Amino acid sequence: MSIEPSQIERVFREERGRILATLIRFVGEIDVAEEALAAAFEAALLQWPAEGMPDNPRAWLVRASRNKVIDRVRRERVAAEKLPELERAALEDGVVWASVDGAAVEDDRLRLIFTCCHPALNVEAQVALTLRILGGLGTEEIARAFLVPSATMGQRIVRAKAKIRAARIPYRIPEAEDLPERLDAVLAVLYLIFNEGYAAGSGERLVRADLCVEAIRLGRLLVELLPERAEPAALLGLMLLTDARRATRVDAEGVSVLLEDQDRSLWDAEQIREGLALVNAALRKGPAGTYAIQAAIAALHAEARTAADTDWPQIASLYSLLLRRHPSPVVELNRAVAVAMADGCEAGLLIVERLIDADVLPGYHWLPAARADLLRRLRRFTEAEAAYRQARALAGNATDQRFLERRIAEVLAVLQRHSGG
Repeated sequence: MSIEPSQIERVFREERGRILATLIRFVGEIDVAEEALAAAFEAALLQWPAEGMPDNPRAWLVRASRNKVIDRVRRERVAAEKLPELERAALEDGVVWASVDGAAVEDDRLRLIFTCCHPALNVEAQVALTLRILGGLGTEEIARAFLVPSATMGQRIVRAKAKIRAARIPYRIPEAEDLPERLDAVLAVLYLIFNEGYAAGSGERLVRADLCVEAIRLGRLLVELLPERAEPAALLGLMLLTDARRATRVDAEGVSVLLEDQDRSLWDAEQIREGLALVNAALRKGPAGTYAIQAAIAALHAEARTAADTDWPQIASLYSLLLRRHPSPVVELNRAVAVAMADGCEAGLLIVERLIDADVLPGYHWLPAARADLLRRLRRFTEAEAAYRQARALAGNATDQRFLERRIAEVLAVLQRHSGG
């Protein structure tokens, strides 16, 4: 049976974070570990089509990566003190390296998250580095998540790696007294990994399920590690409630489907039940943080049997609370949509146009798209068409582009009917 490069690439995407975390624990050098794993992937692209897929692809990649590390250490004397340990692991080949399906690997990933989120790094660098190393996101994807140029993000990642190396930041889960200062960045990491998976910034697919699954898996681990804390449970609940809608977000023609138009009978009922329980538990543990507020909003959407049943006034109030806790133009845009649904499109449009005038979201295609939708609902079709075209020019994801093109065609059809009448 022939093996396509796309199959090997899928295995690599799925296993990269686990393998890299284990490599970094042993070699202690992020760049060395990344280079070794990249070389192992290149070897797989050459060998697997000819020899067949290994029974345990992850173990194969781990062993190949380990051998690349040992070769480099021998050749360049990089981190030479690690060589005896690496060679001992190579001989044993069963204690850690080949045991790649157990809890030790999960601990490795949590250690890596907390290492990347060390307070010696600024928050932007913490999140970006963890997304790059553990989440496997490219520099351009992370830059879009932060709304900064790709070159700026690349520099942040390079500097963060250098800081970890120079400061000899330990590779471990912090003690209880150190957790609060590290937890915010860890939660932000999981949130951004999930968001990039749920609404990919570029490419053909709107949803990258592998990233959603990874963020949820890491969220579960964090809840297990910190069972008494509210925000990890709230974030996990938020991700589950949002991911429950994944199957309905794109139609058969590959076009985005808005929340109000989704078939709610296809939402994942089990995920919704689990998510609601987590949100309720988080809200009982203390004052609502930013993730708990967002999870409460997601819960209101999940509990509405139809789009018409949605409690938009309460959602608008929650967005106002979230805006006070976490001022952000994206939160304000979401509030504008909720206000439009609760109080009328004119009220929402005023907020959207204030954001446009302030130029606080340059390049963010959902801002002109929201304006276009409100203009369409107000039957200001000529203005709506222009705004949809502006959004289409900015959209980086092909699924979103197709949705906006469909909207443009619908508005043009209305304008043609009016002109013909």
